[in-house]
Formats: sequence, structure tokens, C-alpha cells
Amino acid sequence: MRVHANDGLSARAKASLLEEGFNVTTEHVPQEALVEFINKEKIDVLLVRSATKVRRDLIDACPSIKLIGRGGVGLDNIDTAYAKQKNIPVVNTPASSSISVAELVIAHLFTLMRSLHKSNRRMPGEGRTHFKELKKEYEKGFELRGKTLGVIGFGRIGQWTAKYALGCGMNVVYTDNHATAEALELMIGGHSVRVPVKMVTMDELLAQSDCISLHVPAQKDGRPVLGAAELARVKAGVVIVNTARGGSIDEDALLAAIKDGRVRGAALDVFTNEPEPRADLLAETALSLSPHIGAATAEAQGRVGDELVERIVAWRSSAVMS
Repeated sequence: MRVHANDGLSARAKASLLEEGFNVTTEHVPQEALVEFINKEKIDVLLVRSATKVRRDLIDACPSIKLIGRGGVGLDNIDTAYAKQKNIPVVNTPASSSISVAELVIAHLFTLMRSLHKSNRRMPGEGRTHFKELKKEYEKGFELRGKTLGVIGFGRIGQWTAKYALGCGMNVVYTDNHATAEALELMIGGHSVRVPVKMVTMDELLAQSDCISLHVPAQKDGRPVLGAAELARVKAGVVIVNTARGGSIDEDALLAAIKDGRVRGAALDVFTNEPEPRADLLAETALSLSPHIGAATAEAQGRVGDELVERIVAWRSSAVMS
């Protein structure tokens, strides 16, 4: 069987698949040339991350594909329902990147609370000539300890984010339509500690939270989770981090809320118009920005590869048995 990982695969995972007898290719093929490549090479298993799109037209044009794998959590770039109609399984790796995304959230929170995103932009050009002025401007930061983090979406990533926040001394509230938890287990100094967390309504979360972290996609009807109406109800001076999906927050409403002062700052790792984010977002100094790297750590990619190998091998075994 031939496996093609169009958005890359860890060396360890590639070696494991080769040991299992798969023929593996990992060079990136541009989207417009992918159909021709898949048909020429007769690819059985197509693996992607977030860059490559596996839409209905590609599925129809590539009859050799028998399994689609997503290295990561979200499946927005794959027409999963149509693949199911065509009896093509779609697998992902929901457990692999949770820690990495959660750590990026906390990194952005520290950055926002201490205005590091602003001072980092200005120090190279003004650090020698306006050091005292910059020091005065950025000396009024805030601590995370004692602040309340509101987590929207309490799945694996949301819970890991909450664990890191609790470890920083924050209070945590969350809202979720499915997942519930009364407490989380934290490992601190080799000891397991059970810490309570509180589930609240969305309105309560918006009113109580000093910081908000988004871990859900846009709503089923396409509306953002945080739109103009929701941002009008947040606690004044809140900071917001979005590592979920570009559509999870209304970018126009966010810029307006920053301009009127209700939102003090925000961090975006995902954008509506990836891979070409809006110029006004990139220019907004109140935003801490990163280029969709939530799951992009060496450790996470190793886990992603291992989980994909497990799922591919299990799928082959079940296919042979059937």
C-alpha cells in the first residue's frame, strides 16, 4: 500500500510505516497538482495537516484513495461527510497536540499581560534612544495569578489549557455544550493534585473572565462563537486568545472592541483568510500574532506521527479481516 503525507510526517512515523511494509512518500505536492500525483502514484492513504484541502472534487477524482488521515484535531479541510458516503474512513489525531496548543495559549497570555508583543516590536528600533520612555510605557503590566480564565470548549485542549492556567494560580471557569468536568488532575512536583473547575453559562463566562481562550470552531450556521454581541458583554479590559479556528471569532468585531477599549488585547494563531491574513489584523499593535503553530512542536509532531501509524495499521488489519 502506498501512503502519501502531503504536509509532512515525522521521521519516526515514516520509519515505522516502512517497517510495516508501506511505501511512503512525504514530498509536498501543490494543491493544483495533487490529483495528478495521487492518480499517477496510485496512493491508497492520503495524510494531510491543515494546509492541504481534501474536498469532494479531489475525492471523486482519485478513486485509489482508501483512507484519509489528518495530522491534528480539526477536520475543516476535509469533506468528511462526503468521504463517509464514499466509504472512505477519515481519521485524525485528537490527543497528540493538546499540550502544545495549551502551552501556546499560556505563552500568548503572558505576552498580552506584560505587553511583550508591543515592546518586542519597538525595542529593536527604539531601545537605544528611548529606553526610559519604553520602560515607563510598559511597566504597568499584570500578573496571571489570581485572574480568571474562561475556557470556551472543554475538550482535550481546553482541559490542558485549564491545567496550565491552574498551575499559574489562575481561577478557571468554562462553558461547553458537551464535555463536563468538576475537577482536573494536575501533576505538580511528581504529585497528583485534584483541583475543582466550574462550568458556567456563556453569559457568566463573558462577564467573569479576565482572560478568554477559545477552543471550539465556528457555530454550525457559520456564525462566530465570539461575535459583536458577545464581545459587547465581555468584562472590560479582557484579553482573548484564539488558537481554534479563524471563524471562531469575528475579526471585524474584535478590531472594533479593541478600538473602543473593551478588549485590551488579543492573540490570534488562526485567521479567517489563511494563509493570507488581513493586513489590518497584522498591523494592529494590540494583537499578539503567530502563524497557526499551535500544534507545531517537535513533541507534538512525534505524537501525531505515532498516532497516525497506529490508526493506519489498525485500519489495514480491519480491512484485511473484512
